[in-house]
Amino acid sequence: MSELEYRKVSSIHGALIFLKGVDKIALGDRVVIRDKDGLRRNGQVIRTSKEVVMVQVFEGTENLDLENTWVRFLDEPFELALSPDMLGRIFNGIGEPRDDRPPIISSLRRNVNGSPVNPAARAYPREFIQTGISTIDGLNSLVRGQKLPVFSGSGLPHNRLAAQIVRQARLPGDSSNFVIVFAAMGVSYSDARFFEQEFESSGVLRNVVMFTNLANDPPMERLILPRTALTAAEYLAYELDHHVLVVITDMTNYAEALREVATEKGDVPSRKGYPGYLYSDLAEIYERAGRLRDRHGSITMIPILSMPSDDITHPIPDLTGYITEGQIVLSRELHSKSVYPPVNVPPSLSRLMKDGIGKDDTREDHPRVASQLYASYTRALEARNLASIIGAEELSSRDRRYLEFADRFENGFVRQGADEERNIIETLDLAWELLSLLPPSSLSRVSEEDLRKYHSWEDTL
Repeated sequence: MSELEYRKVSSIHGALIFLKGVDKIALGDRVVIRDKDGLRRNGQVIRTSKEVVMVQVFEGTENLDLENTWVRFLDEPFELALSPDMLGRIFNGIGEPRDDRPPIISSLRRNVNGSPVNPAARAYPREFIQTGISTIDGLNSLVRGQKLPVFSGSGLPHNRLAAQIVRQARLPGDSSNFVIVFAAMGVSYSDARFFEQEFESSGVLRNVVMFTNLANDPPMERLILPRTALTAAEYLAYELDHHVLVVITDMTNYAEALREVATEKGDVPSRKGYPGYLYSDLAEIYERAGRLRDRHGSITMIPILSMPSDDITHPIPDLTGYITEGQIVLSRELHSKSVYPPVNVPPSLSRLMKDGIGKDDTREDHPRVASQLYASYTRALEARNLASIIGAEELSSRDRRYLEFADRFENGFVRQGADEERNIIETLDLAWELLSLLPPSSLSRVSEEDLRKYHSWEDTL
């Protein structure tokens, strides 16, 4: 660690300070800034050259002045102290305790930026993870090692959904080795308290490591928080052999902090003012999830992002969709009908679902019944659109049955209590109960054996 303190701040711009005449500074070095009152702030070198060094100050530059600011370069990257004692603890974005308990003392420290994973060392994501939520488990199944984002909108209950997933998620048959890393960026104090109380009251907090950045905390801290959280996840997965589910909310706050820094740096803006490297920056975070060959542990990721103006083509959800393996889309229309969770089934997708369901993982009929539910609900939405034009009384008896199916599907299958946990067998049985509203002749995606075993058709029209 360097003992030299530089008093060479040449300019301050936003959350950035600039120093001239400083040699041999490495990109990514950790920095300590001391102001005129002796208070210390954390920073990181984000650009270096022979002429100028640019430092990002995580706590902001308020009350810093050019004459009375001292800067020390620590000649080390940001590192996180790692220990099994992290479970049950709450930290800020740089790994400092937020729960009024002592810091983690450990000789094992890791660079929060991680290291690239050799693609050849990756194992293919498999094995079903049960969340207890029918629209996810039944229709968009999550598998171990997958990245499955939730696309939400302002005012939609994605925080409640995130808390429910954390409380209920487990690996069937191996739940004792399943832990959660929860990272929240830019959340309100009330939301942060909601998460803490939910996890504590349900008893899952002992298996959760929380990293929290509040809305009134420095925005720059949001740039390092997901990397800090994933460093903890990698330790739990690959050193302690846990299966880790990483839930990150809200990636939109992260991207906006990145745009703010990019603007202050003078980077050339791209779509919506975001930097052109937004894709690669998001990929650095998302691609740290997965499974490694010859390692028992794994990292599964559910990033949550709120789409500005509910625009799924916005750069953040758009680029996220390219990197991850599917998406869960929340619907404002269903939310307005008081349906929770308001999962919009048609645009939702899990690309790796087929590798984690079936005879040896969930039940032999799962792939076919999920496909049939999708097809039947899509057909029911067409009947609903037609009814809005010509009136329900003008529909055929089959179309009226599809109208009933759509209502029962949304209010019986999609709608679920925030404290209601359904195992996968309950979800599949509920799916067949709904499909029994339709005649066997309209169910073309299930087998004859499935119909004999699970379908109970009664023609009531």
